[in-house]
Amino acid sequence: MNLRNRTRVIILLVAVVLLGAVGTGAVLYAADRTARRDQAQPGGPTVASGPVSLQAQSGGRQLLFRNMAWGPHRDEITTVAADHPDGPRTASGVQCLRFHAAAGTGICLQAQHGALEDTYRAVVLDDHLRELRSFPAAGIPTRSRVSPSGHLAAWTVFVSGDSYAGSDFSTRTSIVDVRDWNLRENLEDFAVVLDGRPYQAHDINIWGVTFADDTTFYATLASAGQTHLVRGDLTARTLTALHDNVECPSLSPDGTRVAYKKRVPGLPADAPWRLYVLDLATMTETATAEQRNIDDQALWSGAGTLVYALPGDYGADLWTVPADGSGRAEPVTKAAVAPAYLG
Repeated sequence: MNLRNRTRVIILLVAVVLLGAVGTGAVLYAADRTARRDQAQPGGPTVASGPVSLQAQSGGRQLLFRNMAWGPHRDEITTVAADHPDGPRTASGVQCLRFHAAAGTGICLQAQHGALEDTYRAVVLDDHLRELRSFPAAGIPTRSRVSPSGHLAAWTVFVSGDSYAGSDFSTRTSIVDVRDWNLRENLEDFAVVLDGRPYQAHDINIWGVTFADDTTFYATLASAGQTHLVRGDLTARTLTALHDNVECPSLSPDGTRVAYKKRVPGLPADAPWRLYVLDLATMTETATAEQRNIDDQALWSGAGTLVYALPGDYGADLWTVPADGSGRAEPVTKAAVAPAYLG
């Protein structure tokens, strides 16, 4: 072997060794990170197993959410006293990617990890978080809601794409009546009324259901590059557009206002939203004091306060802000997402 060929072989062997070392290091780093995710971290929330109920408790209002803190209870639905949200958490053992509950009914969107790919399902839970029935979900879970009566549950998944901020995504939104298990599998099948006229298009997407009662709901409809707040009628199977530039609506407890994320001109394409509130009687918009990008379906924690998730050290933290534009945004609790108030 001449000197040139010997040099090439040595270079190749060195490259193989270096690549192997890099690969081994990456695997060890990933394994270490996974192991740390299963261990409670210093300074993190206190979480312990215990009974969790979806019924109102005599001790006062409860706040339930998906626990994001690293440790053995990560991704489990946990509960805390609503007036002490940073207190010790009670973990249910039930893991959900998205969750909501009302009047003793829960909706839990779960991942089922397979050898080649993950699949997803929507699980309806009873008041002790026991599974009543499940439905296959066509994609990655993103939104869920239960009606105030507990009779209806809705969920939205991404069928393709992974962000509302981009243009390359498709959603699937379903509603089930837990009394008879009547499933409206795809709200895109409902008749749409836009600008007072029937509207049909191939690119319609519906997401972010919020319930008024067991017949009426609100949601986002997207088509032709625009988003609209629509009022849905389950009996008539209709969606009627009410207002433009509304995404992920959340109806106030008295049914008079909708909180939502609004695309604001001039903001970055990957962070375009601010949190607004719409008066349904006057169609007047009010910007909240939250000035950061909101990619969540806000929740009303009372008549005048909103709760929502923002990125945090463990994945997401919960924040709150007044709905009338006053005050300022304040932290609720860290390492939490998908909240629900009970009681």
